[in-house]
Amino acid sequence: MTEPTGTRRSSTPGPVRFAWGTLGVLLLAWDVFEVVKHTGWVIPAAALGAALPLLPTLAGRRGPGPLPPRAVPAHNLLNRPLIPFAVMVVFSFLGDAPEDIAAPFTFGMSWLTAIALSRALGFGLRAADGGQR
Repeated sequence: MTEPTGTRRSSTPGPVRFAWGTLGVLLLAWDVFEVVKHTGWVIPAAALGAALPLLPTLAGRRGPGPLPPRAVPAHNLLNRPLIPFAVMVVFSFLGDAPEDIAAPFTFGMSWLTAIALSRALGFGLRAADGGQR
């Protein structure tokens, strides 16, 4: 789909985008629950996790259009769902009490939430030239 600004969204089928959106909404509700329940360091961890996959896009952007090729590797690395999922799993088994793992777990979950919601909106990994795959 071509946008008026010249940017192109992913060609991911609608049902897949719907599934990403459903996952994103459920994770967002869980994020909010964890932030309200634990507070403290969980709040900045959740904010950092939500912003992390967007940083290469924002840092590399010079206007509408494809992402500059120099920002593509960082963008693709930070937008792989397996990495934040691994963070969540690893920290689930590290602490003795829920308070020990709440911040890093919520960091990973917020990161995964941002990825899921961006995939639902049609923004996924980038090709080497910076355009959507």
